[in-house]
Amino acid sequence: MIVAKNQNVKKDEFEGKVVLVTGANRGLGLAITMDLARAGATVIMLGRDLGSLEYAYDAVVDADLKEPILYPLDLEGATPENYQELQDNLLNQFGKLDGLVHNAAILGTQMPIEQYDIKLWYSTIQINLSAPFMLTQFLIPALLKSDDARIIFLSSTVGREARAYWGAYSVSKFGIEGFAKTLSEELEKTKISVNTVNPGKMRTEMRRTAYPAEDSSTVPLPEEKSQAIVHLLSSSSPKINGEQLTISD
Repeated sequence: MIVAKNQNVKKDEFEGKVVLVTGANRGLGLAITMDLARAGATVIMLGRDLGSLEYAYDAVVDADLKEPILYPLDLEGATPENYQELQDNLLNQFGKLDGLVHNAAILGTQMPIEQYDIKLWYSTIQINLSAPFMLTQFLIPALLKSDDARIIFLSSTVGREARAYWGAYSVSKFGIEGFAKTLSEELEKTKISVNTVNPGKMRTEMRRTAYPAEDSSTVPLPEEKSQAIVHLLSSSSPKINGEQLTISD
């Protein structure tokens, strides 16, 4: 299902709503954060590095947008106790969670499976697949407190169509697609919807690493795709569940 990238999100459309965004310190995660804050949401910016989170926080505040909340957490090394603490903090402070955007991911490396570094394989699968599972599991109680909760998993073309040399990244995104579909079936009779979104080409650090010879000036900025994702989180957009969505170029 194709989603148009040009979406209009009203200024106060997310007033009173709480949304957690992983990998919120740069690229698409920061663009989503700024669009959500612009629409009045309280955004919980989750990221591994406090320094880069603080830099992103300044970008949001300097733009005179709603002040976000920083939550540093290393998804590679996070334990169930860390996720339980996050759940407790979130419920104590807000009593609910209205949106969860799984954006954080690493590329790993591009090489044949027979040569793939085993430690890097484990790290990539942990950050891209196992961490989203644990984070979601612990945040479902908070999402169930919302009148209209939406979970979005950022996916990829190589998570829907196999491509040689994309290794653990591709496998992790195929896993995300399967996990999201399973979760959508389990939550079908609740107020939580679950979908995956392939944002398509974006001018990010990850894409520059994957395609070093590409002319980046021809690639859309994350800010050109983020509003479509924010629209999907909005109660004004159609309630869909269990879909594989793709943002138009």
